[in-house]
Formats: sequence, C-alpha cells, structure tokens
Amino acid sequence: MIARTRAAIVAETLDWVGTPYRHQQSAKGAGTDCLGLVRGVWRALYEYEPETPPPYTPDWAERADAEPLLEAATRRLVRSEAPPQPGDVLLFRMALRGPVKHAGILLEGERFAHAYSGRAVCVASLARWWRERLAAVFSFPGLQD
Repeated sequence: MIARTRAAIVAETLDWVGTPYRHQQSAKGAGTDCLGLVRGVWRALYEYEPETPPPYTPDWAERADAEPLLEAATRRLVRSEAPPQPGDVLLFRMALRGPVKHAGILLEGERFAHAYSGRAVCVASLARWWRERLAAVFSFPGLQD
C-alpha cells in the first residue's frame, strides 16, 4: 500500500504512463482503459478493488439515460466543488450534452493522465477542449494531506 497523499497518487498515476489501451482492463504495463487507470490507482492506495464493474462496450454510456460512471464515482470517491487539485479524478462528457464516459487523474499544473482509445495512458494538457467537457471532480477518500 502506498501513502494516501496527493503526491503518492500523482506518482502512481505517472507509473501507468505508457500502459497500452485495452478496453475493460486494469493492469499496469499490460493494458488499461480510463476506468481501469482509476481502479489501478485505487488498488495501489487501498489494496483492494473498489467494486467490480459490469461488462461494458465502448458505446455503453450512449445506450441509456443512466450515468453509470458518475454514479460509481459518487459511491466510492469524494465529490469536490473546489478547483481540481493534483491527484483528483476528473470525469468528462465527451459530447457536451452526452453522458459522463471518460476519466483521468490530475497531475501537477494543467496536466492530467488518461487512457486514450487506440493509444496508451498518456499525459495531456487540461486545455479548453477538456475543460469544457469536465463534468465532475472527485478526490480519493481518506487523503492524508
């Protein structure tokens, strides 16, 4: 188990950079999707899986009026109304009026890490395009700092 600090979350997240994109996976260095990245960092912090996600297809969020990713985050993480801080989980609406269906973890400054379909876990700028789609900010529970 690593320390439950923002610095430790950022360090663990950076350890995932370069992990290939694999839909519905969560294995550092082997394959992950955006949800798998958040789950993997959670496992490093707490030494257990937060919950088992149901099987989902790449278009899962467009098939219903529900918000399963937002609902799962609300169950396990601490919602924040404050500006995002390093180590926070960022949830995005890929379509401005669509469901929440993408996740990343804020690093230092205006950078965040996310698993991008067809690529790998990468670091991106939290530029205007992403900021316009930011739907919610969450912190991991029980942070020590």
